[in-house]
Parts: sequence; structure tokens; C-alpha cells
Amino acid sequence: MSNSDRVVLVLGGAGTVGSGIVKALLDKGFKVAVISRDGGRLDRLRSFVSPNTRDNLTAVVGNVGSEQEAEQAKQQLLQQVGKVTDVVSSLGFSWWQGGPPHTQSLKDLHWVIETLLFSTFVSWKAFFPLVRDESSSTYTFITGGAGEKLLMPGTGFLTVGAASSLAFCQVLREEYPELPCKLNQVKIDTGVATPDRMAPGYLNHLDLGEAVATLVERRNTSHTVFTVNCPADLKTVILEKNL
Repeated sequence: MSNSDRVVLVLGGAGTVGSGIVKALLDKGFKVAVISRDGGRLDRLRSFVSPNTRDNLTAVVGNVGSEQEAEQAKQQLLQQVGKVTDVVSSLGFSWWQGGPPHTQSLKDLHWVIETLLFSTFVSWKAFFPLVRDESSSTYTFITGGAGEKLLMPGTGFLTVGAASSLAFCQVLREEYPELPCKLNQVKIDTGVATPDRMAPGYLNHLDLGEAVATLVERRNTSHTVFTVNCPADLKTVILEKNL
């Protein structure tokens, strides 16, 4: 199956990490679909990608964090693109620093867990059946390393939410050991930014997108966690390890 015959659904594709992935996939000739609750962000994504690839981008306004709305978005998407061959899940947010736990409410914790875990689970449940039984398909999770350590004071709920996402990915690898679909995880242990907001040690979201797109394109690993600690790891951990 050539890239032009594959349709990649990028969950969270309108965000910083996701937009880099979307652009890279389109530049490699894939058809790409993105679902977002914010139509304005979808418009910005469309203006961000390479002009000659925009016709291969399908944008759907929908909420993948709700079971009912995720199913509605799936049906709308399938009506437009016909099929989904690959999924990249890059949901959630990259930063939260609301303060130490005793200053937070249960509502605050629920929002973090809903954003980082519940939406990942609900969207997986909705879209995983589209690719699970195909050996030529992939499902790739993009997660963060915040779940393994407290990044700095006041970020505790981010650690709790990110840890739940890491645990969910581990559960899937072990619950589905013989899965035909290629199931992988890219765990990013550093910041990701657009070129105009780069900081020392950060990953350029375009470079990260290129690495993830290559992983999706090759389809020769499964049940693997690719840990990226610095920009150099994009080549040594993902590109070379995936040869």
C-alpha cells in the first residue's frame, strides 16, 4: 500500500505536536484527517500545512472525549474519507502548573485526568476497531515523560495525568500482545515547540513530526516504546532504531 492510499487520523492534530506530525505526513504523500472541537484551530492548521498538500487534509469538527460524540465524528469522518488505515494519538496538553495538590480541587484533578486519560481512552475505543485487524495498519501514541517525575513544584497534577496515560499504553501493549496492527508509543521527555518558540534542548515540532511520520510510514516495529530525551534522539532512537 503506497502512502497515497493510506489515510492517517491524527488525534490532537491541531496542537503544537500534532500539527508538526500532520504536516510531515502530508509532505510524505499521506492523506490525513484531523478531528478537533475548535473549528478555528482547524482553519489555522489548514493554513499551516504545505499549500500543495491541503487537498489531502480532511478536517472534522467534533469531540473525541465523549463516547457519543466520538462515534458521531467517526461516522462523519468515514463518510468523507471512506477508510482510516492509521491512527496517531497526540491528545492532551503539554503543561500544567496549577499549584501543589492541597491548593487544588477535585474538579481540577478531574479536568486533568479527563484531558490526558479519558480522551485517549474514548478515542482509542472509537477508532482502534478501524485498524486493529490489519497488519498494514498502525496505531501510535504520543506521550510525555512527566508521568515519571515531578517536573517542578506545582506540576503535580500533570504528573498524575501523564502517568495515567503511560499506564494505559502499557496496558494496551500487554493486553494485545499478538495484535496485527502495529502498536507503538513515542514518549517525549523534553519540551516541544514551534520554531519561533524554541528553547535549549527542546524539540522542533517539525523535526518530531518528520520522525513520527517515518515511523508510521515504515510499519516495521510493534509494541515498542521510543523514548526521546533530546533532539539527537529523533534520529538515533526513532529513525535509526526503526531501520
